[in-house]
Amino acid sequence: QLQLVESGGGLVQVGGSLRLSCAASGRTFSNYAMGWFRQAPGKEREFVASISRMGGVTYYADSAKGRFTISRDNAKNTVYLQMNSLKPEDTAVYYCARSSAGASTSSFDYNYWGQGTQVTVSS
Repeated sequence: QLQLVESGGGLVQVGGSLRLSCAASGRTFSNYAMGWFRQAPGKEREFVASISRMGGVTYYADSAKGRFTISRDNAKNTVYLQMNSLKPEDTAVYYCARSSAGASTSSFDYNYWGQGTQVTVSS
C-alpha cells in the first residue's frame, strides 16, 4: 500500500519561497514518474509540474515555468517542489501524486495521491 505525505506548506509573503516535499513509502519509488498538482478554492485541480522516473524529464505548467523546480531523490523516496517568486495566485492546496504513466500533465494519469499541503501567499 502506497502512502504519499506532503510537507513544507505554509504562509509566505509575495515574492517569497517555499520548498514542498513529498515522501513516499515502499521500495519501488524509482519505478514511477511523479507530479505536483494544486487546487485553489472554487477551481479545479490543475497540473503544476511532473518528473520522470530518474528525473531526466520534467514538465511545468506555464504558470510555474521559471519560478518552480521539481526534483527527486530516489534514495530518499522523495520528490520536491521548489517554489520561488510566489504570487497570491499560487495560493492553493498542493498535492503530490504518483503516475501510472510517464511524467504526464494530466491528473487522469495519476493513481495515488497525497493528502495535500496548504500554501498561502499573502499580498
